[in-house]
Amino acid sequence: QVQLVESGGGLVQAGGPLRLSCAASGSIFSINTMGWYRQGPGKQRELVARVSSGGSTNYAESVEGRFAISRDNAKNTVYLQMNSLKPEDTAVYYCNADGVLTTRWRRLEVWGQGTLVTVSS
Repeated sequence: QVQLVESGGGLVQAGGPLRLSCAASGSIFSINTMGWYRQGPGKQRELVARVSSGGSTNYAESVEGRFAISRDNAKNTVYLQMNSLKPEDTAVYYCNADGVLTTRWRRLEVWGQGTLVTVSS
């Protein structure tokens, strides 16, 4: 079984920074892509940023230049550094691991439980 545990959410003033972390644990052999999605009030879940095992990144246009995703493959951990936060960034942020290859040679997609980020104006 593979689990994702997120941390770092909370309340922050507009313009401030916040850093999210997500650690994968369990019977993991490798993980292809790790990323962050978010779901704001009354909105659908959307991609924020993702990073491949080789370091290639993708960002949503709305966060380009403000957010930075990074990854520690040895620790199976992904980070999201969020700067210049705006009230519209308020959402539940979910960690995602796609292409997880377990030690039993199963391939999975795993989601974290989510962490709330609230940006006050």
